[in-house]
Amino acid sequence: MTRHQVSAKDVAELAGVSRTAVSRAFTPGASVSAETKAKVYAAAEKLGYQVNNLARGLLTSRTGLVALIAAEIQSPYRASLLAALSSRLQETGKVGMLINTDRSDESVARALQKAISYRTEAAIILSGMPDASLAEICLRNGMRLVFINREEERPGALRIHLDDAVAGRQAFVSLAAAGCKRPAFASSMAGTPSLVARGVGFRAMAAEAGVQIVECASGMTSYRTGLDVGTQLLTMADRPDGIFCATDLIACGVVDAARQRFKLRVPEDVSVIGFDDIEQAAWESYSLTTFRQPIDEIADAAVTYLSEAPNDEPQTVTLSSRMVWRGSIRK
Repeated sequence: MTRHQVSAKDVAELAGVSRTAVSRAFTPGASVSAETKAKVYAAAEKLGYQVNNLARGLLTSRTGLVALIAAEIQSPYRASLLAALSSRLQETGKVGMLINTDRSDESVARALQKAISYRTEAAIILSGMPDASLAEICLRNGMRLVFINREEERPGALRIHLDDAVAGRQAFVSLAAAGCKRPAFASSMAGTPSLVARGVGFRAMAAEAGVQIVECASGMTSYRTGLDVGTQLLTMADRPDGIFCATDLIACGVVDAARQRFKLRVPEDVSVIGFDDIEQAAWESYSLTTFRQPIDEIADAAVTYLSEAPNDEPQTVTLSSRMVWRGSIRK
């Protein structure tokens, strides 16, 4: 038997009221008597009626949908950030719509075009950077934009920026204070603004201290990459005794390469610092000293911006990552 979706008309007929009365009964602040509202609610409960917020939003141009455009959503850090963003959006009555992309600007552009077609109110972009003309189309269609860890500012959009270069400098200072004489920087080939900035800060601090560093980058930002770059670094004749890794996943791979492939002790033979403070960083097998991403602050800044009145000026929020000391660095 074919079933049709329960409509407001069905509720109106059962309650003995007009279709308009049903609409007012489910609209906060609308003028409707208590008696009529009670009839409508009773009929709705009996029929299992649910308000079609999407249809209502299309009429009012306020769908409550916010596109979350991201790549590598399976990574621990990205998953945690998406969870925080979606939770905060729900608290403010909005609904996050995840669009999974690769890291390319072209993929993000296609995701934005899809978001426009679904009449989303805003897009929070965690990966890639769309062309300025496409961003302008979004703004003309009334879509708010938030860029997380992107380099460029865009008119009418918010950029949430982490001071990654400062963390890179602090990582070098921490390894030097631990007595490391041969520091190294381990990263991937992703080339994202965050990873690049961490390397820039580490490199700059080493130059100021007159210390030569070793760098190694390979593949995707993953645990496998950590195993690979760890193996490359630790097979050097003058192997590093302190390694700053661009992410915790890479750091976990480096730690396992040191212990499992070379029987080295962490931190006695080599100190390791990561970045992100993913759940695995606190596992006893890693006890990783790392930098904690301010995930809750990022989510708060993004959702607060989307709740405020639009502003044509580009805005930037800069946040800092706090160092979390554990057992992977000599004291």
